[in-house]
Amino acid sequence: MALRLRKNDTVQVISGDDKGKTGKILRVITEKNRAVVEGINVVKRHTKPSQKNQQGGIMPKEASVNLSNLMLVCPKSGKPTRLGVKILTDGKRVRFSKKAKESIE
Repeated sequence: MALRLRKNDTVQVISGDDKGKTGKILRVITEKNRAVVEGINVVKRHTKPSQKNQQGGIMPKEASVNLSNLMLVCPKSGKPTRLGVKILTDGKRVRFSKKAKESIE
């Protein structure tokens, strides 16, 4: 399956506890079909004191979200939109917003 969402895309959550929130994709986990989104699905992790983190304690951290629960926010209109892929005459694949009918990159 070709993944259409990429790192640094702005997305909106369409289902789950964080429904309606928007954020930027920090990391895409292709093997599990999931993504880590900034400020979405924040969980608390108990961490031991270490060289990097002298204090330790309970740290908030973003957990991954299934890609099916995310929808790209159109850069033109600012509203969530579906994505399409078209192949240009030179053979290059380009993602486009189905709402604004314009390429994303």
